[in-house]
Amino acid sequence: MAYLPTPQQLRYLVTLAETGHFSRAASTCLVSQSTLSAGILALERGLDAQILDRSVAKHAVFTPLGLELVAKAKSALRALASVAEAADAARAPMSGPLRLGVIPTIGPFLLPRLMPALRQEFPALKLFLREDLTDRLLNQLEAGQLDILLLAEPYAFGSGVETLPLARDEFLAALPSNHGLAAGESVSTAELVAEQFLLLEEGHCLRDQVLSVCNAAVREPRFAATSLLTLIQMVAGGLGVSLVPRLAVSAGLAEGTGVVLRRLDGPSCWRTISLAWRPESPRAAEYRVLARLMMQACG
Repeated sequence: MAYLPTPQQLRYLVTLAETGHFSRAASTCLVSQSTLSAGILALERGLDAQILDRSVAKHAVFTPLGLELVAKAKSALRALASVAEAADAARAPMSGPLRLGVIPTIGPFLLPRLMPALRQEFPALKLFLREDLTDRLLNQLEAGQLDILLLAEPYAFGSGVETLPLARDEFLAALPSNHGLAAGESVSTAELVAEQFLLLEEGHCLRDQVLSVCNAAVREPRFAATSLLTLIQMVAGGLGVSLVPRLAVSAGLAEGTGVVLRRLDGPSCWRTISLAWRPESPRAAEYRVLARLMMQACG
């Protein structure tokens, strides 16, 4: 009979691949480093395969076969998780734990409206929140560590994610109070790209979406912000101009800053807020019910 790895061994393998370090992987799995190392070694012996290149002392380096096994282990863990999810969904829909990931340019502005509505509509639902950048959230979704994500498009999600658009979130031009463009009712993207432009740091999908709206024609900014709150303060300080989503503005992003907000003239001057989940999830029908409530909160 063929050797079958245990779920724990697969978790050790995937976590080691994600962290790249034995001690961090052990900490994540809540076991000792020796326990995790023994589990990986037992997996190699059981499969009669070399998963790690042990000629590298400090970090976990996977062989080509090891990388292939990591990908298969992720798929296997997702399949195992879906068994429990299917049972939970059939027993008590819209109840129990739900792990929601959300990006920083959506979470602080949408969640204060969304959470009370969720508690009132689905009191048996126990929501766990994780805020992070898009790439990391997608990795956690793929690994089965998160159930659904609130993200922004356009974004190249790939085939392993199913998305449902919730709302169009238009961009507004953010200008210092004494800026010459603040006198008009609207600003064109052509006018903005000639100015000193401010953006979020690399890794924020909003940065790429703003550059897409401006056809990537903006000058390389001297400064980059870590959050929309910091970005709006930089505009208020006269360091440059930027684009901000209406969702954040409606939540009071610019209140008391003196920043002038103007309608943006140009093609496709918006992002789309979307809900994402794994295509094979047995709770997909529940997520679509949640999406309707989220659409109302976005409005």
